[in-house]
Amino acid sequence: MPTIDCSLVSDGPSDAALLPMIRWAVAKYAAQFSVEAVWADLRRSRVRPRSLAEKITEAVSLYPCDILFVHRDAEGQPPDWRRKEIDGATTAAQGGEFVTPYVCVIPVRMQEAWLLLDPIAIRRAANNPNGRVPLLMPHADRIENIPDPKCLLYDLLRTASGLRKRRLSAFRPWSQARLVSEYICNMTVLRHLSAFQRFEAEVQDVVARMLIEKRHKGGL
Repeated sequence: MPTIDCSLVSDGPSDAALLPMIRWAVAKYAAQFSVEAVWADLRRSRVRPRSLAEKITEAVSLYPCDILFVHRDAEGQPPDWRRKEIDGATTAAQGGEFVTPYVCVIPVRMQEAWLLLDPIAIRRAANNPNGRVPLLMPHADRIENIPDPKCLLYDLLRTASGLRKRRLSAFRPWSQARLVSEYICNMTVLRHLSAFQRFEAEVQDVVARMLIEKRHKGGL
């Protein structure tokens, strides 16, 4: 089975939590392909890139791919602002010769908002899948209005762990948070979020254009 290679460029390793969503979305619209997705660890770069254009250039150099995913949290700003930022950076990347298809990943505030829809996944990430302590999960329609989804996710993980006092003080929610997406059984739950709807629609469009190009080249 042929493979579609995807790379994710973002600000930090915690954003690798987006990789299961990327794999799921690409596989949904390219069922005849296997999908590989990696986080572009730019710490490997000999010269640390600073601008987004430099990060994109270095990402496709170190992690060649069929589709590049560029993550920027909207942080409460209009998503179109971030999209313009990403579009401008890709235009400038590789000395203005960037041609790799790309998808913008722009949660309304933070990527942690995409991890607040599945209590079972949170319990499993907290190493307590059979826990019975109630989790006060936010309503799906309100998630994108939460000012600090990261803080809420960490609180939910602490609660889900079932730990108390000294053992809870040693619990590291930031380490467990990146596991939540690995345990989401049904990614369609994310379609409650407007940012994920835009992300999935863009994936569908980019994959469709890529498949058309492959057919023209005789790659299918």
